[in-house]
Amino acid sequence: MYTNRRRPTPAWLSTATAIALAIPLAIAVPADAASAQSDRGPSDATIVAIFDAANTADMETGQLASERARSSEVKNYGAMLVRDHRQVRQLGRDLARKLGVTPTPPADDQGARDHAAAMRRLREVPAAEFDRAFLQHEVAFHKAVLDAMNSTLIPAIDNQELKDLVEKVAPAFQAHMMAAQALLDRMQ
Repeated sequence: MYTNRRRPTPAWLSTATAIALAIPLAIAVPADAASAQSDRGPSDATIVAIFDAANTADMETGQLASERARSSEVKNYGAMLVRDHRQVRQLGRDLARKLGVTPTPPADDQGARDHAAAMRRLREVPAAEFDRAFLQHEVAFHKAVLDAMNSTLIPAIDNQELKDLVEKVAPAFQAHMMAAQALLDRMQ
């Protein structure tokens, strides 16, 4: 039985939601599992919502870069983010459909507010400074996603299919972070 329990948003959730990985996977969590899980992290359904939001967020920042970046390398990196995160998000949505559940976003979604603020800042950055600001954002974003995945989210996942998917895509997040850092280093 799927429960749609809302818990207070813990402080770590802001970082986790900045995760913007967004594998929109909704996982059915039995009521007793949801209670037990509250002590060790978010429920699977909340993790799914966090991942969905994260993937969507990076698609949006990638799209902005493909439009605003001066460097063709940064434009291409932005387009790659859109493509890759769209594919991962679809994998999550397909799994959610297979499981027949809907993601449960956190009660107080600080991550959505953080993403809106990041987009506002990136839109306001002068054109000459955009590439560097965008790449710095992407390095920090992917690092936060990886840190939250490894320290909080993956250990809290109960559904094995969800865990398998998250672990399968984690190396791509590492690759995105390293690619952004390499581009940033070349700008020095």
